[in-house]
Amino acid sequence: MTRTTGATGGPLSGLVVADFSRIVAGPLCTMLLGDLGADVIKVESPAGDDTRTFTPPVRDDVSTYYMAVNRNKRSIALDLADEADLAVGRSLALTADVFVHNFKVGGMERYGLGYADVSAANPGIVYCAISGFGSREGAALPGYDLLIQAVSGMMSMTGDADGPPLRAGISAVDVMTGLHATIAVLAALNHRARTGEGQFVELDLLTSALSSMINQTSAYVAGDVVPGRMGNEHPSLFPYGPFPTADRELIVVTGNDRQYRTLCTALGRPELGTDPRYVTVGLRNRNRDELRPELEKVLATRGADEWADLLAKAGLPCGPINDVRGGVELATRLGLDPVVDVDGVPMVRNPATYSLTPPQYRHRPPTLDNAGEDIRAWLTSRASPRDPAQ
Repeated sequence: MTRTTGATGGPLSGLVVADFSRIVAGPLCTMLLGDLGADVIKVESPAGDDTRTFTPPVRDDVSTYYMAVNRNKRSIALDLADEADLAVGRSLALTADVFVHNFKVGGMERYGLGYADVSAANPGIVYCAISGFGSREGAALPGYDLLIQAVSGMMSMTGDADGPPLRAGISAVDVMTGLHATIAVLAALNHRARTGEGQFVELDLLTSALSSMINQTSAYVAGDVVPGRMGNEHPSLFPYGPFPTADRELIVVTGNDRQYRTLCTALGRPELGTDPRYVTVGLRNRNRDELRPELEKVLATRGADEWADLLAKAGLPCGPINDVRGGVELATRLGLDPVVDVDGVPMVRNPATYSLTPPQYRHRPPTLDNAGEDIRAWLTSRASPRDPAQ
């Protein structure tokens, strides 16, 4: 445990994270560690993290893209091609508990910051490397979210059946990789707490995408079925998706046979619930083209909001298709408090709640090199034999 003055409270309080990552996957991982109390030191080039330039939109001339994954960090600008700055980077690596980067494979080794070099002097380090296509045959291939959505097969499943492949509306692969990285780092820290051993943790965007496509990749590897585009249809459930009403579409979900029968009763068509063509999930999937118009005929008699109230009272999952504003407002109405103030900056809160060690929001997303002087001074003091804490 390497306590610094930069973090107080939280289950990871006292841990130092050297964050050499940029864009989304790595920064999301380190932000989540920071939410839990770790002191995250964001190492940036003098030009800053690429996402600082991803605009619009902005808040106070700062990219909201950058803001989204960089709270609870302190920034130091280092030019690793400069020997003096590189020495600071190495000092940080040898001091940290966790080291996260998403340089191209071999990039850190050029600076003496690869796992072999760092762990030789800091054997307890949990060293997390994130790449696009792994460190073997794909080592030279750069990885970006859109590219991985394409080559992983994710885009081939997204969009209307008769339309082109589409990317998800978010950087889905980056986010999933960042979450996987967080889990991996926490598991490695738990191992270190029990044994004292650090270790090398490696993630790549492609494998993360394949893992995160769950039932769709399983359909191929276990069932030899290649999924295709179905628009908003579900390959294994029906009814499960948007249905037109008298005014706009409504999401209707039936995840099992009981919920389907409840839906039919709530719609005033209980006979559809016992119709031998539709009584099981498998039968409804095979006969969805016959069942759909029966449901749409009833749903067309009322508006989406009226149906949403009626179906919700019956215990069925349903709701309108909101924009992002609507989603945030819904969470607010439900008492989920989705937005937190981080030193004057509104941000979406960490989704986890804890009875004893809640996430903390200590630092707004840092300006470039906002703590460079303090971090350099702290590293210098740690190297001094006069420091009684060493």
